Amino acid sequence: MNSKSKIYLAGSTGLVGSAVLKELIKQNYTNIYHPRIDLTNSKETEQFFKEVTPEYVFLCAAKVGGILANRNNPVEFLETNLAIQNNTIKYAHMYGVKKLLFLGSSCIFPGNINRPIVESDLLSGPLEQTNSAYAIAKIAGIELLKAYKHQYGFNSVCLMPPNMYGIGDNFDSVNAHVLPALLRKFHFAKKNNQPEVICWGTGTPRREFLFSEDLAKACIHFMNLDINEVINTGYGEDISIKDLANLIADIVGYKGNIIWDTSKPDGTMRKLLDSSKANYLRWKAETSLTDGIKKTYEWYCSELKD
Repeated sequence: MNSKSKIYLAGSTGLVGSAVLKELIKQNYTNIYHPRIDLTNSKETEQFFKEVTPEYVFLCAAKVGGILANRNNPVEFLETNLAIQNNTIKYAHMYGVKKLLFLGSSCIFPGNINRPIVESDLLSGPLEQTNSAYAIAKIAGIELLKAYKHQYGFNSVCLMPPNMYGIGDNFDSVNAHVLPALLRKFHFAKKNNQPEVICWGTGTPRREFLFSEDLAKACIHFMNLDINEVINTGYGEDISIKDLANLIADIVGYKGNIIWDTSKPDGTMRKLLDSSKANYLRWKAETSLTDGIKKTYEWYCSELKD
């Protein structure tokens, strides 16, 4: 891409998309299109591509959520993400897009891998059942792009981030992922002087977290490389959910007790990515978990209306 390349950013109001938009502007890209389009609507999607004919597409739009949302709404997670992907990829190819960036997730890898996960582990075993619908949709997107490359020579790159968090995150009590959900829970527990906070599961699963601004830099970096692969883009370290809860309580300033509801699911026990390929290709995450949570919490507090 050059500074005047015609860029379409899908999902610009979401966690990752908003970070990508800020980073594109920061890096002096000046021809960015990011309208609100219903990408599940084939006619609306085609009309946009026909009128604008973007050169590069960042596909950051997706239906996402935590364990509870995934467990309760598998149809929506599967159907919505398939529709978004199918329409965007189809019309990107049809109207001459030079390259498309697609976002997968560490949760689409098999759920029984205890070592750092490499890219070739994809489709090597059974999925973790709490988010299998979302995972299958994302795997379908990756396979569709492989098919377009094989059949038509269409260029794309697929990034596989771990759990994302950051400025602009979703703090909804039902649909939030674990880190923003815990931030919200501890914030209001402190505000309301609650003696204890109840957290889901045993606290023993380990998760890797990546700050959204780091992934935004990765998106632009890999869009600009002549590479058509699946690439892990992780922070490089993981943390137990129990230690994460303690860290967040510390940052928020909550002094009460933390109780673990072991009747609730843990999900996959470990999801740490091996991001050595990305590091070799000159990208590495920069923001520590502590610094990232502090920045996220500062933003969250600034957004509260009470």
